[in-house]
Amino acid sequence: MSTTKTIKSALISVFSKEGLEPIIQKLHEQNVIFYSTGGTEEFIKNLGIPVVPVEDVTSYPSILGGRVKTLHPKVFGGILNRQDNATDIEQMREYEIPQIDLVIVDLYPFEKTVASGASESDIIEKIDIGGISLIRAAAKNFKDTVIVASVAEYSLLLDMISTQNGATTLENRRLLATKAFHTSSHYDTAIFNYFNTDETIFKTSIADGQVLRYGENPHQKGFFFGDFDAIFKKVHGKELSYNNLLDVDAAVNLINEFKNDGPTFAILKHNNACGLATRASISEAYNIALACDPTSAFGGVLIANTKIDVATATEINKLFCEVVIAPSYDEAALPILQEKKNRIILIQNEVELPQKQVRTCLNGLLIQDRNNITDTKADLKTVTITSPTEQEVKDLIFASKVCKNTKSNTIVFAKNGTLISSGTGQTSRVDALLQAIEKAKVFGFSLEGASMASDAFFPFPDCVEIAKKAGITAVIQPGGSIKDELSINYCNENKVAMVFTGTRHFKH
Repeated sequence: MSTTKTIKSALISVFSKEGLEPIIQKLHEQNVIFYSTGGTEEFIKNLGIPVVPVEDVTSYPSILGGRVKTLHPKVFGGILNRQDNATDIEQMREYEIPQIDLVIVDLYPFEKTVASGASESDIIEKIDIGGISLIRAAAKNFKDTVIVASVAEYSLLLDMISTQNGATTLENRRLLATKAFHTSSHYDTAIFNYFNTDETIFKTSIADGQVLRYGENPHQKGFFFGDFDAIFKKVHGKELSYNNLLDVDAAVNLINEFKNDGPTFAILKHNNACGLATRASISEAYNIALACDPTSAFGGVLIANTKIDVATATEINKLFCEVVIAPSYDEAALPILQEKKNRIILIQNEVELPQKQVRTCLNGLLIQDRNNITDTKADLKTVTITSPTEQEVKDLIFASKVCKNTKSNTIVFAKNGTLISSGTGQTSRVDALLQAIEKAKVFGFSLEGASMASDAFFPFPDCVEIAKKAGITAVIQPGGSIKDELSINYCNENKVAMVFTGTRHFKH
């Protein structure tokens, strides 16, 4: 038996009629018989095209307020019968079941209804029963039946029936069945997640994925699953790479710490800040941030917490950078930044980020709550005789924000709203401290009067001793070591101010 099938009959029952008319017109030209219900039936009639009400097939009206329309053996028999099975063929004749070759279904908009803030009763009514059943039936029987389960597949179907004169191949039907099961599984996942309150059960479904040029390295495949356009408007530049996206994610998380602060500019490389400053103007903040580490800034990701003006854009344009991000740009600033054809320019929208963080681990996943705690002045507990000055408190909080968003183990130095240097991703806290001191020296920064942040407690007093000798006068750390007193005593003896926050900020 040929695996190419010509569509002779179609059951159409959709919520959205957008894009449906050209398909119906083409199928009508090809003498296809239409079966339909409710609003879709009326839509087809209004096109002047004959349509058989499903009630005429089932001898049952639509009942229970439209909850039951197509759930009937004469409908599902027409979809699920195996056309090469003698018993199925005989039963189709015996029970006078019409053959249905094509099913077009558009499910009730459950996710949109939830997102709209609708009442639970309205949400429940948007759980599609008949539609999802039709999808599963037609997709299961893809050897004989064509299923179109989403408006997104309308153009694909129209192209098939137009170029193949109403016929479909087995490969066509299998492809559409795959897309249909994707639609149904995504739909069921959304419904489950609406009801689920058990955090030990995890289900997710992202409808659209983006193929990246490659993964972290050219020999690795890479994909992004998410709604990038909800967070950013891309106005210029090449496609973002896997590594670009990781850096952009880190940049967004970091700048969110400063969203309520004065003009702040950050420069990141390999997910860590290499420059960051808060100043009276964004152009000044950029220039100071760049001076923190101009070497690492080359090829970095740049992000601002406020509008980028012409003066800032002019300075940025002197630097080779991969990505520039801001909530807005002066109209005259964009052409300046666009002079580099590959430079990616993004406008960041005000969007809440997911409150769960997911990553692969071994043969499974690790899931945790987002670290939403940002240390504030109210969180600081002075544990030394010497209290930090008002400026030191500001710098301690500034350094803590950077520290929270830097790979552990980390030490961060800050002074006057500026990132002086940091030690990142080291296997010991002492190594991170020494790295930060050395980096400050390399770029000619004095640590006299600077403040230091640590993402975790000091198990020994060696870190505060080394820091003091380098010029540090104030320290912020979570505390919690059984040997905290050793660090406190050293600070007291050497007039170093130290505050505890009670919150660790590991980042692995």
